[in-house]
Amino acid sequence: MSRRDWVEYVKRNSKITALGSAALIVVVGLGAFSLLPQSHLSAPAPEPVRMVGGHEIDTHAAPRMLENGAPFSFADLVERVSPAVVTITAIEQESPQDQLSQLDDLPAPFRDLFQQYNQGRQLQPRKAVSMGSGFIIDKSGIIVTNNHVIDGAKKITVKLPDGRSLDAKLVGADSATDVAVLRVKSDKTLPTVEFGDDRSLRVGDWVVAVGNPFGLSNSVTAGIVSSIGRDIGNGPYTDFIQIDAPINRGNSGGPTFDLRGQVVGMNSMIFSPSGGSVGIGFAIPASTIHDVVAQLEAHGRVARGWLGVEIQSITPEIASSLGMNEPKGAIIASVVPDGPAAKAGLHQGDVVLAIDGKPVEDSRDLSRRVASLTAGSSATLTVNREGKVQQITARIAPRKDEKVASNAPAEQGATPGATAQAMGLSLTQVTPEARRVYNLDDGTNGVLITKVDPDSDAADKGLQPGDVVMSVSNKEVRTPGDIQKSIDDARHLGRKSVLLLVATANGSRYVAVDIAKT
Repeated sequence: MSRRDWVEYVKRNSKITALGSAALIVVVGLGAFSLLPQSHLSAPAPEPVRMVGGHEIDTHAAPRMLENGAPFSFADLVERVSPAVVTITAIEQESPQDQLSQLDDLPAPFRDLFQQYNQGRQLQPRKAVSMGSGFIIDKSGIIVTNNHVIDGAKKITVKLPDGRSLDAKLVGADSATDVAVLRVKSDKTLPTVEFGDDRSLRVGDWVVAVGNPFGLSNSVTAGIVSSIGRDIGNGPYTDFIQIDAPINRGNSGGPTFDLRGQVVGMNSMIFSPSGGSVGIGFAIPASTIHDVVAQLEAHGRVARGWLGVEIQSITPEIASSLGMNEPKGAIIASVVPDGPAAKAGLHQGDVVLAIDGKPVEDSRDLSRRVASLTAGSSATLTVNREGKVQQITARIAPRKDEKVASNAPAEQGATPGATAQAMGLSLTQVTPEARRVYNLDDGTNGVLITKVDPDSDAADKGLQPGDVVMSVSNKEVRTPGDIQKSIDDARHLGRKSVLLLVATANGSRYVAVDIAKT
């Protein structure tokens, strides 16, 4: 069959698949999702037809089919949004101490070679340059990017696709969500992008990345949304959108668009064993960034609500030990003295099921929702306390940054009191040394763990010698015998595990331990 005959055969037999309601995402750079304040969301729509690159295009058109049986093209969409995607250059001054601290990241042979070469030499301050992406959200010169792109910079420069370079001023940054807002001044009207809603995204929606990887401006890659609501251990305030559109160094801070060309996020990081793209990228959802951008514009900083508790998610084991039907909510592991929760009457062991009438999924959900509340406002918490549901109203305070828990290591070698074996744990009464390490009052109850069977469920749950068991099944324990009695009571009720409140060197936490084989 000739090539011409083959082409005609393909045209006759190809089927065009309708796009339906699938949402296309255009990812501009590697960075965090960003949703604008209402003033930006209400910006006038662009003219439906305009000239781009000498060609007349429909700016409202979705990706078009090139011809019968051929793939659709993102060209119109990219031409429309790329003028507002910028390259950001951040310059900072590195002190000799900063340079020396970077040696810790080098392999030993290279570190030794560097130290040998510079022996007797005095290191001089030097300039460090980093590059990333950003996008213009307002004609007045407001630009959004990642905090890590400009963190510590003494000078920030923004380069537009038309070749202009503008000095930028930092309006505000939030390290907790990795979002920064810049401002530039221009004698010409600046191109902008509009914002959409990330909550309409679905796994499988198209994504296209337009950013500045390795300083190569307006590079374009395509992919799909791989997952939604990813927890990658980057703090309690963000559930990331995972995308497989290739993103690399320099993409940080760029936006993500849907099929309509609206920004639904900002790319922030990638997972990679080599440092390059392997198809696993993460973007901060617009719903997370919306209030951050608004607060940074208005105040230059982000003020978060604070309840004054340490919380944990309800695991299936914890739910079983408490007699709960499903693992929903967040359990309070400790209450900060004189904090909002303590003043409201919340107790250690309370399970928060809802806040202001909306169910709480887990500890991250509760943390985000409390953080979004304004200091001085009130919140009504639905709480399960020892099987009884009640409503408690707490007044939200400004978030405190200081760390409450101690990082001191547990000390051993104290003279034990009464001892016992239970759940793979060797137990004794709390020693004066343990009280000092964990800042426990002399009258505080508790039982000290002196040894953990490595093959036990307790070991699998992370219990260690030096930890102090404060309560079992939400009942205080004073002696190892109290623990054994609580285990017997739980078995009598048909429970397969018991809930331990454990004080560690890093704070208090709840642990559900299997008692079926103990």
